[in-house]
Amino acid sequence: MRFLKELFIERCPKCHKVLETHNSNFFKVIVIKSCPDQHYQKEFHPAFETYIESNKVS
Repeated sequence: MRFLKELFIERCPKCHKVLETHNSNFFKVIVIKSCPDQHYQKEFHPAFETYIESNKVS
């Protein structure tokens, strides 16, 4: 059962930490997942049915 759970957990491609989920306000319904160390961010926009991924530029 744990193996199936690991398949659906999203991780940062740089440090491999589990992404934290943040929801925007109720009306926008944008779901933002980001790395705890701010290496990577992934946004889901349901109106466009698309993901926007961004890396931190240092």
